[in-house]
Amino acid sequence: MTRKSAGAGGRIGRRSLMAGSAQLALLGLLPRSAWAASARIEALIARMTIEEKAGQLSCFNDEIRPVGAVFNPVVDPRGADTLLAEIRAGRVGMLFNGYGVAGARKAQAAALKSRLGIPLIFAADVIHGCRTIFPIPLAEAAAFDPDLSERAARAVAQEANAGGLHWTFAPVVDVARDQRWGRVAEGAGEDLLLNRQLAAARVRGFQGSDLRRGDSLLATPKHFAGYSAVRGGMEYAAVDMSLAELRETYLPPFAAGFGVGALATIASFTDFNGVPATANRWLLTDVLRGELKFAGVCVSDYDADRELIAHGVAADEADAARLAILAGIDVSMQSGLYNKHLPALVASGKVPMARVDEAVRRVLALKEALGLFDDPFRSLDVAAEKKRTATPAIKAVAREVATRSIVLLRNRDALLPLPRKGKKIALLGPFGTDKANLNGPWSFAGDAKDGIDLATGIRDLLTDPSALAVEAGSGIHDPLADGVERAVAAAKAADVVLLAIGEAGDMSGEGNSRTDITVPAAQQALAEAVAATGKPVVVLLRHGRALALEGAVRDASAILCTWFLGEQTGSAVADVLFGVREPTGRLPVSFPLATGQQPWSYDRRSTGRPAGDADPMEPGRSHWRDAPDRALFPFGSGQGYARFTLFGLELPGRVAAGQAVEIRVTVANTSTWRGEAFVRVDIHDRVASRTRPVRQMKAYARATLDPGEARVVTLSIPYQELALVAVDGQWRVEPGMFDLWVDAGGEVLHGAFEAV
Repeated sequence: MTRKSAGAGGRIGRRSLMAGSAQLALLGLLPRSAWAASARIEALIARMTIEEKAGQLSCFNDEIRPVGAVFNPVVDPRGADTLLAEIRAGRVGMLFNGYGVAGARKAQAAALKSRLGIPLIFAADVIHGCRTIFPIPLAEAAAFDPDLSERAARAVAQEANAGGLHWTFAPVVDVARDQRWGRVAEGAGEDLLLNRQLAAARVRGFQGSDLRRGDSLLATPKHFAGYSAVRGGMEYAAVDMSLAELRETYLPPFAAGFGVGALATIASFTDFNGVPATANRWLLTDVLRGELKFAGVCVSDYDADRELIAHGVAADEADAARLAILAGIDVSMQSGLYNKHLPALVASGKVPMARVDEAVRRVLALKEALGLFDDPFRSLDVAAEKKRTATPAIKAVAREVATRSIVLLRNRDALLPLPRKGKKIALLGPFGTDKANLNGPWSFAGDAKDGIDLATGIRDLLTDPSALAVEAGSGIHDPLADGVERAVAAAKAADVVLLAIGEAGDMSGEGNSRTDITVPAAQQALAEAVAATGKPVVVLLRHGRALALEGAVRDASAILCTWFLGEQTGSAVADVLFGVREPTGRLPVSFPLATGQQPWSYDRRSTGRPAGDADPMEPGRSHWRDAPDRALFPFGSGQGYARFTLFGLELPGRVAAGQAVEIRVTVANTSTWRGEAFVRVDIHDRVASRTRPVRQMKAYARATLDPGEARVVTLSIPYQELALVAVDGQWRVEPGMFDLWVDAGGEVLHGAFEAV
């Protein structure tokens, strides 16, 4: 069917979906109601000096109760005594990245001694656990389970809150298509639907049912916006993209988080189309507040307002402060520029007092929403801290998330699961007994010694623990003297080899972009030597991104993605290795054939010269000279120990506005294992006013089936999910045919339907 063009000047039918916030509202992604300040807040603002207002808009590193980890360059250190004096003077509105109730109570008492007695907010980068470290967010995304993500965030919030925190600078909702970028580890991967769902789930989990409760943690979807699309995958680099790409791909996860009640966001460090986000009024005011209807607090990232000078858009510190607050930055983090320069900027007329009052109103309304005016010592209870920290319950959730995060990419000849007795096992590689790299980046207040290493977890499940031999074989980056020889000897004496290799904890996360996302050379050499023994090899990858696997690692009999799983790593991996739990994870990011393919995602747009499946290297078609346009393991890859087949696909021939694409398919367990089927639906818009993704996931479901059992699974795609940003910049569903595929890890079923 030929579709009418929806280009500039094209007529928009009554069933079309309109631009910007209209589409987001239809998807249920806009904030539900306005957020207004109370009479109490207005009275406070009327009494405040400009210096006190600037103080409320200033956030500083918590040097009263430091956690010991350094996450950012040292900027303007104050020391605990100086910081307490500034708090008493009303020059601090919030502290971040401190931990512990005793220090927080001391700081809050100082705030209450200020002239107006406005309480502090305590914030932190609680990215994947507080004291108890959970899997990195990318690993958790592999579970494809928003309910699990919500429960995990709820457990983390309860523990973090008990440690004296009100606010987390999470979740990261940046859609990440370039695996060179280090902060892939902190988000939900490359898919739009999964990012949207987990953004909402994590916000709901952190915040709970009531922000005033003592176990609620204010959430902060970040970094606004387009941060992950940095040039070359390099941290803090420039971002250039079309406005259609911004609206279709990068804004919806933010809207999802705001739509379920998030009242804070952090601006991107980077520029956006030449204007740094921190000084970008179009981005932070027109888009954030106009299109997305965000009514909460917008915070600069760490020292990002001062960095406007290095960007080359601000002449000096005062100019940087002016640009930031006029753009829409309510709170300055760590630089101190608002304290230093806002009074003079207001006095000179360069910054209107009304803009300052607007920002102060938002900050004070946030404190009121958290219940801090009524109970300044909320979440600062020593007894609660002891009772709710590192409990068996939170450790159980961490273990469940870790187990559900593991992805089995290959299992040749059903090598896994391993028997718990009767086989000699060699655990080789630098991560066999390692604890220092279990947690990965941004582990905040966690202690590495609390982690369960692989060797410990495996021995706990073996009938005879002595059946496990352990050799490092190499360091993470460098060879070890006699390391390969000792590892090869252990492999020859074993029935199966477990090869624990991959990235160190500091190879992913902020500031850890890589030009080459392969396994480090020393570990690759170890893998080649071990594979040459002919023994079956199970690769246990540790990583914070998709890797470009090579040689013996790529060709191993079995490959498990074990990410950075946190303190329960050893137990979770052992559960999967020995079949106590079936691997149920699926890849949230595509593993490329080579680093040079980056950026790459499964939902890349159509090209005029696509290469066919039969000959992906056909001359004159779209591919690299030395690699096809495909992934080694694309988004969604993964398998369990059970096997499934699909049949009986049913879907409507036509759908109209207000309807949904209702899909029914029968899934059958054809194996001898009880297992969980992962049923996924992708679509492709055949003809549109702009090129569309070759395929894009729009629904998924899970079904646990006994051997031989068959069940009908129903999935639904809302009509508005068929919309695009058309060539004229408007959101709409354009009438026409859509292809649809249903997959459960085996045979793929194909169908088509028409949107009218």
